[in-house]
Amino acid sequence: MSVYIKAVCAVFLLCFSFISQADTYIVKKSPYSVSETLNRLEAVLKKKGITVFARVDHKAGADKVGIGMQPTQLLIFGNPKMGTPLMNENRLMGLDLPMKALAWKDEASQVWLGYLNPDKLQQRHNIKNKKIINKMKQALDGLTNKALEN
Repeated sequence: MSVYIKAVCAVFLLCFSFISQADTYIVKKSPYSVSETLNRLEAVLKKKGITVFARVDHKAGADKVGIGMQPTQLLIFGNPKMGTPLMNENRLMGLDLPMKALAWKDEASQVWLGYLNPDKLQQRHNIKNKKIINKMKQALDGLTNKALEN
């Protein structure tokens, strides 16, 4: 009987970890290449006056050390009007800001665009300003949807 209970607990924990992971990141399919996905997102961000700080090509780094990797790029961007009040509430928020979006190609050649769910930032840093978190969620959803439209 105890083996049965352990098995049920293990399945429950496994399922819970997948559920927990699923709401940590927002991931969307892209019809474009990795580079084009981030080119489009960068253009949308700049058009809205959002600062793009850097772009990191993880595949290029992997290639330099002779390790294979599917195309994977990171875009780092932010808006001080949203980020500064959150950092003033908890300075450790600066470890997660500016925001980042990751585009990658999986083994089936599907390209994805993902970013950290702002709700997780709120939980991680015990942020009380839900208004800015909600505004950030809406902005990220709209900006990424615009970048991915045909």
